[in-house]
Amino acid sequence: MENINHTTMRFGRVAVMLPVKQMARAEKFYTEVLGFSKTFENGTPVGFMILKRDSAELHLTLQPGYEAADFNVAHMMVENIDALHDVIQRKGLRVIKRLQNKDYGLRAFVFEDPDGNRIDVGEPI
Repeated sequence: MENINHTTMRFGRVAVMLPVKQMARAEKFYTEVLGFSKTFENGTPVGFMILKRDSAELHLTLQPGYEAADFNVAHMMVENIDALHDVIQRKGLRVIKRLQNKDYGLRAFVFEDPDGNRIDVGEPI
C-alpha cells in the first residue's frame, strides 16, 4: 500500500446519509419536530433531500425496502439536550438509551427516528 502524506490533505464537511422508507414522513419529522430546513431535493418522486439546521446537515435517501440497523447510525451534538429529549418523548419516539450524564463528559441519549435510524445525541457537561 502506498504511503500518503496526510498533512497535505484537508477534509471539508461530512454529512450523514439516512435511508428512509417514506420521504414525506421523514421530511415532516426532521423539519416540523427537529426544526431542520430543506435546502435541496432531487427526483420525481423525491429520492434525495438535504436538510440543514445550524451547523448540522442531514442527507435523506429514499429506500422503500429499508430495514434499520440495530446500532447508532448518526451522532449529533446539541445545546439544550433536555429540551430535545422532551420533544422526542412527547412525540412518542422510541428512546433506546435513556438520558444520562456519561463518565466521558457528555449528557447523552439515543433515540430512533420514524424509520428506525438510531441517533446518538450528546451535549458537553
